[in-house]
Amino acid sequence: MEKNNKFLGEEKITKLLFKFSIPCILSLLISSLYNIVDQIFIGHSSLGYLGNAATGVVYPITIIAVAFAWCFGDGAAAYLSLCQGRGDTKNAHQAIGNSLIITFVTSILFLILGFIFKDKLLYLFGASSKSIKLARDYYTIILSGIPIYMLGNSMNGIMRADGSPKFSMLATTIGAITNIILDPIFIFGFNWGIKGAAYATVIGQIATLIISVIYYLKPQTFKLIKASFKINFSIFKNVIKLGISTFITQISIVIISLVCNIMLAKYGAQSKYGADIPIAVIGIAMKVFSIVINIIVGIILGAQPIFGYNYGARNIARVKETFKKVVIASLIVGVFFTAIFELCPRLIISIFGTNDSLYLEFAVLTFRLFLMLVTFTCLIKMSSIFFQAVGNPVKSAIASLARDILFFVPLVLILPKYIGIKGVLLASPIADFLGIIVTIILIYNFFAKLTVKTIAQDNVYLKNSHPGVIVTIAREHGSQGKAIGELVAQKLNIPYYYKEMTALAAKESGLDKEFISNLNHSQDIMHDLYLTTSPVKYAIEAQEKVLKKIAEKGSCVIVGRAADYVLRDNPNVIKIFIYAPKEYRIKNIMEMYHDTKEKAQKNIEISDKNRATYYELISTQKWANPENYDLCITSKLGKEKTAEIICDYLKKINPM
Repeated sequence: MEKNNKFLGEEKITKLLFKFSIPCILSLLISSLYNIVDQIFIGHSSLGYLGNAATGVVYPITIIAVAFAWCFGDGAAAYLSLCQGRGDTKNAHQAIGNSLIITFVTSILFLILGFIFKDKLLYLFGASSKSIKLARDYYTIILSGIPIYMLGNSMNGIMRADGSPKFSMLATTIGAITNIILDPIFIFGFNWGIKGAAYATVIGQIATLIISVIYYLKPQTFKLIKASFKINFSIFKNVIKLGISTFITQISIVIISLVCNIMLAKYGAQSKYGADIPIAVIGIAMKVFSIVINIIVGIILGAQPIFGYNYGARNIARVKETFKKVVIASLIVGVFFTAIFELCPRLIISIFGTNDSLYLEFAVLTFRLFLMLVTFTCLIKMSSIFFQAVGNPVKSAIASLARDILFFVPLVLILPKYIGIKGVLLASPIADFLGIIVTIILIYNFFAKLTVKTIAQDNVYLKNSHPGVIVTIAREHGSQGKAIGELVAQKLNIPYYYKEMTALAAKESGLDKEFISNLNHSQDIMHDLYLTTSPVKYAIEAQEKVLKKIAEKGSCVIVGRAADYVLRDNPNVIKIFIYAPKEYRIKNIMEMYHDTKEKAQKNIEISDKNRATYYELISTQKWANPENYDLCITSKLGKEKTAEIICDYLKKINPM
């Protein structure tokens, strides 16, 4: 497949990084403008730091909204990518339609609850008696535009997955430019103050949504019809699974913002700065910091396909070389911005206006303390996405959440009790220091355990056959489905594919045979997310292509790999499911692998669960559901007898 992604294992890494990373960085930086331009213009207005404090209070609430939007949108985008890989035009549009409907329904619920609990939420996120009126004004308008904001964000990720990252960036850019143009007109020209900033933001979001809707009238790989918007819980369940990691990441930001704002309000009120200055300054610092992080995220997202393919191919030298280049790039970005924050914080602060002496004093302190180890934060974020790229969502979650939830949150709750408001600022660099230690351990452990691809290749080839029935066999673990499938092939004198299939997929794609073979052997507690990572998607695409080539050769028996679904459009396919009583399967596993009864039972549970997850993810159908098969048969009669019954059945329905 030249679209086999082999170029990811052969092209110069620097060239690939520039090709993939630059568009990602630009897109993310443009997105950052939405979050920062309001603060700049408000800071230069008569509202000063109180206006920025009000927007800082509202910001975490909008992050909750975007967490849901990105969860549904990114989940549908990932699902679309899977559908593209297997040539599925049936389910992709339903996933996208369901995603948009659920996003809209969620946004309406968010709108209703947001207005009901308006003041409670604003005070919870740090509003004071001085900033509450401004916060209410800004919040009311921003909340009214939440459905527009959520739909725009949800649609954006799907456009990128549809092969239109430039159009996605165009939609975001037009929205950001609209916001930038309208901010000074509304804030200063019409003298609308903070309401003007909110109106400009919402109109910018409307512009983004309009461009997105125009794209959806003629997308590249799917078409929305009336049936797309009929809720299919089986499909939407998979969309949620695919988007949950994005949701967790965003919600962790909300938790950090919530805890941070609460402590700033409490201990700021006890200091000479008051409650509003710290919240205003931290809000600005976090948004400036988001620019730095978005550059890092853009770099590593660009590297994701390179990591994914070469990890799957067990081209470890290339994985290490790419990792080294990404680390160097991240260090350069981190050190550059750290130098600016430490040496000239007033330069950054001046962009956001306000000449209040206490405000400036706390702002300098914040940039120098709170963002002291921003380089470590960059490396932690980069490593988290790297682990996701190489199919290790557990390490990804640990790297991401250790710094934010395990270290920062407790530190920000404890330190201010002893050193006042400076404790909130120092919690960040201490969390960065502890987080980078955890990350280094995870990275060292990962690379120490990497195995290199075996040089020797299996001498496998597609076997010639004659036109006739193609038997696909799905089976419960321990039901002897593999052995039964082989016996059926022998009795019918047709080719048998099991291990050969993964070897052929490896040969076709350049991926490692063992990696492809072990797709369903993972005991990862986040197996669902593992199946959505880049290297696994490459492996799924490779073996699905090989399955279709096998079917083109004629009559055969294929065991596993959701072959019944992949070959669903082939009229010669007969789908068989083999099951057996649990005690019978436990006995078989104990005999085959010399396991204890307890271990055999556990292995059966894990294996069947993984097979079900894999099957349901790529097909949206329920594994082991009798309705999905032409014949369901128990193997408790013994493998010979079961094979005979299957052969008799095949001869009756399709004489050869």
